[in-house]
Amino acid sequence: MRSSSWSTTNIYTNCKDMACSRVPLDEQHVTEVSGPQGRERTLPALHPERKEERGFVLYTPPPEDHSPAQVEEFLEHAQFISEDLEWLISLSHDKFWCQVVFDESLQRCLDSYLRLAPRGIDSSSFAPAVSEAQRHLHRSFFMVFLRMATHKESKENFITPAVFGEIIYDNFLFDIPKILDLCVLFGRGNSQLLHKMIENIFIQQPSYYGDLNQTVPSIIQVFNTILERCGLQSGDTDDNEPLKLNTHTHFTAMTMKEEDLSDLVFYLCDTCTTVHCFLDIFPEASHTFHKHGFLSRLSSFYESVVPDMEKAVRKRNFDKCVQEDLWRRLSHSRRRMVDITHILLQHTCLQPILEGSENTAAHVEEFLHTFTTFLQERRFLADYDEVYPVAEDINLLQQAFPHLDDTRTSYLLHGVESAWESTGKKSPPTLSANHSAESSSRADRDTCSSQNMVDEKGAELKGAECMIDVPHKGDNGAVCSVSAGELESLLSHIRDLLPDLGEGFVMSCLETYGYDGELVINNILEDRLTPELRNLDRNMPRPVKEAPPTVLSSRSNVFDDDEFDVFSRDKVDMSRVWKGRRQGESVRDMLNDKQHINDQRDRYRSYQTVVDEVPIATDQSGNHDDAYLIDDYDDEYDDTYDINQVGANDLDEDDELLSRRPFTTPQVLRAGKPEEEDDEREEEGEEEEKESAVKRDQFVQDPAVLRERAEARRAAMQNRRGYRAPPPSNVVGGPKGRGQAQETLLDRRRKEANKGRGANHNRRTMADKKRNKGMIPS
Repeated sequence: MRSSSWSTTNIYTNCKDMACSRVPLDEQHVTEVSGPQGRERTLPALHPERKEERGFVLYTPPPEDHSPAQVEEFLEHAQFISEDLEWLISLSHDKFWCQVVFDESLQRCLDSYLRLAPRGIDSSSFAPAVSEAQRHLHRSFFMVFLRMATHKESKENFITPAVFGEIIYDNFLFDIPKILDLCVLFGRGNSQLLHKMIENIFIQQPSYYGDLNQTVPSIIQVFNTILERCGLQSGDTDDNEPLKLNTHTHFTAMTMKEEDLSDLVFYLCDTCTTVHCFLDIFPEASHTFHKHGFLSRLSSFYESVVPDMEKAVRKRNFDKCVQEDLWRRLSHSRRRMVDITHILLQHTCLQPILEGSENTAAHVEEFLHTFTTFLQERRFLADYDEVYPVAEDINLLQQAFPHLDDTRTSYLLHGVESAWESTGKKSPPTLSANHSAESSSRADRDTCSSQNMVDEKGAELKGAECMIDVPHKGDNGAVCSVSAGELESLLSHIRDLLPDLGEGFVMSCLETYGYDGELVINNILEDRLTPELRNLDRNMPRPVKEAPPTVLSSRSNVFDDDEFDVFSRDKVDMSRVWKGRRQGESVRDMLNDKQHINDQRDRYRSYQTVVDEVPIATDQSGNHDDAYLIDDYDDEYDDTYDINQVGANDLDEDDELLSRRPFTTPQVLRAGKPEEEDDEREEEGEEEEKESAVKRDQFVQDPAVLRERAEARRAAMQNRRGYRAPPPSNVVGGPKGRGQAQETLLDRRRKEANKGRGANHNRRTMADKKRNKGMIPS
């Protein structure tokens, strides 16, 4: 990006003697002809008399209105500045540094651009000619700052690093405010180059770290000032000194002037954007911010200020354009505060853990302690988890640090869920491994994102408009449902702000916009409701719930409609209902009554009678009355096979085919039978079982016995070879949600790491090896 005209070859027309080309600029001396008599003099290469007398014009921002006079004035002014900067860049190495170090008008010009140049969050639109001139100026200023931050341009043109650090520090060429403004103005599209610039400045002059250490308390003081102006924190008084009633009048975001509230929102947006851009480009400064407890102060500030400012911006009677701009800046500030927290945690805790530093346990403890302090800041924690899920960071810690306390991690995750519930929203589902794509898409949909969105017609929506018409829905497109308690909380919150609305109308709005209270309030205030909601009566009461049917009318039982069902009949035979022993009935008589046994005995006795003759009825003449039909021989019957015993030579028992089992009378019906007969039958049954056990066919052996024998042979063979069985692995563990033992966690990680060891060609091991060497971005 440097111009070829930076070379020092053939620059000096009046120079007769130069030092060696490999001598640094701070040690070079130049012999020049000066004065009317043409005398020669020798001066150091860096000397005030060697600078050119050229007055640099201060920068003025582009005009907001498009009047021809102001546009022409700005273009002419920009042309002067552009020509001066191009002349400066084209100077040789020594002349450039003489001009930079000793020309005060140049430094005032550079400072004016850093202060007044429009930022990226500004949404002003300029004429095409103005935009082109501003773009050209922007590039020229960046080239000047880039050359100022370079101590070695070539092998011939360079400055001693230590001297370079003293030059830029003692002459205030760079300081911490200037570096912060450089990150905001030139960070987009030049982050890598800007990182090298700032890194070179901090390396050559470590005193800037001390200045940064003193700057962080000033940034924290900015947050305290905003808290004081909003009436959320008292200042300028000692804690032990009582506050007088008439000394201070505290204003809140709802009672202060609209101009003051706008200034606070602009102040907050500029501060958050500046700090985020600086940490994003130069993350090495994260340790300095973290050392001052910046995270705890930022989270508490977010929890205190953001709700009050949002409420004030929504309810105050601003102009519509001003209100949209304030809401856009406030949302941008919210997102930048969340991003700052993530950057600080990433570079102070997570990155050292992943790199395997010596103090891994201390970094893990610091990470858990930080999130423990976040648990009381519920609004901040829910917004942070929506953009950067805490569960994924904890999962990453569990993989990098096996001895992580599961109790503390479970406590943190429950705290995150509780933060979501307290804000009236539902936490998103657990993300899969494709977190990068999902998180980026969720970040684009997030209401606190400052990016522009495009509607269905292709029109670009900016600022508050991109947050108004986007209802929050679930993963499957269905509107998220809430519990009865959450619904009542949303209704009371909205009606406190808008008491003239009916509960029925508010419920319809919540159903339409996915039960997002902030979205409903924004659309009602901006009059951007859907056509269906506009046609509804705003005083519509809450619909009356139909009373559910009684339990008796909807009951269902197996005893319905019986003789004792009092719900289906009015009269019941009470003679069949009694409590305790029935009157006139003796227990002994009831037990001695064996009539039911006698009835059953007669029934079973009929099965013992087997006859071969069946009585048949006679004809009307009266012959053969009570006669029996005798089974006489039939000549047409074929008795060829009657004498053969079919199946007699089979392997089955003879008794199964040639004899039938005798009929057995039930035990309860054996009245008067001798017990000896029963004993004989039991002995015969035992003998039959023994004989059948001896005659059992052993052609197919029991598989269980075969397995036991094979296992015994395998164990004996392994014992002879000296094989030692691997230790038992318990990957199942205890019930879910009650924590797992340390052995179970180690066994699970060992199984995960070794499950693709053989058949998968060591892909997991090689991937981990590449990632540890930095070949694969994490």
